[in-house]
Amino acid sequence: MALIPCQVLRAAILLSYLSVLCHYKAIEMPAHHTYGGSWKFLTFIDLVIQAVFFGICVLSDLSSLLTKGIDNQEQERQLKKLISLRDWIMAVLAFPVGVFVVTMFWGLYLYDREMVYPKLLDNFIPPWLNHGMHTTVVPFILIEMRTTHHQYPSRKFGIATICTFSFGYILWVCWVHHVTGVWVYPLLEYISPGAKIFFFLVVTFIINIYYILGERLNSYMWDSEKSIESKEERLKID
Repeated sequence: MALIPCQVLRAAILLSYLSVLCHYKAIEMPAHHTYGGSWKFLTFIDLVIQAVFFGICVLSDLSSLLTKGIDNQEQERQLKKLISLRDWIMAVLAFPVGVFVVTMFWGLYLYDREMVYPKLLDNFIPPWLNHGMHTTVVPFILIEMRTTHHQYPSRKFGIATICTFSFGYILWVCWVHHVTGVWVYPLLEYISPGAKIFFFLVVTFIINIYYILGERLNSYMWDSEKSIESKEERLKID
């Protein structure tokens, strides 16, 4: 038996994300008042994705608890839809986007923080909040993956969805630049138009790799679990 029930973990993680979002929105930063507001940053979009995902997880847990022992086919059908939505968001958004944000942020930060997180932001964002946005996302999503088996969609559908999300965000970043004349990320100020196209293609490829990584991790964790359970059952029979 787990030391902490997965339902409690999900609720705690949801509260953590809600706290991070509230504190982030309460910060008086110039970027919050420019075109696009916080929605032009992938980090903020990812925080919303994670909060929505864990919100649906908690809602699924509550629905499962309330309908337990009740023989109602309609309620069971609605619960299955909710679980399917939970699994879909996990597969095509929460895991790949979350892992991408963390690895891309810290990779660029270690190379040259001014490209992604200028020192000026230290005056607005405390270290704990920065880690809440750019570090804890990965362990939280791995905890969820390890405690709950998620049904992944077909790879073709999953890749198509994450590519649509990636291209949509790239177009949004380009539109913000078209309107304001300023790139959302300072890195884009220093590279040529051709290099920008290459950069966008590379990051789209990387986020697709993370989708496949999530799919394989989920399969490895739960196929191994089923294999162990099958062996234990065979030993009991013998």
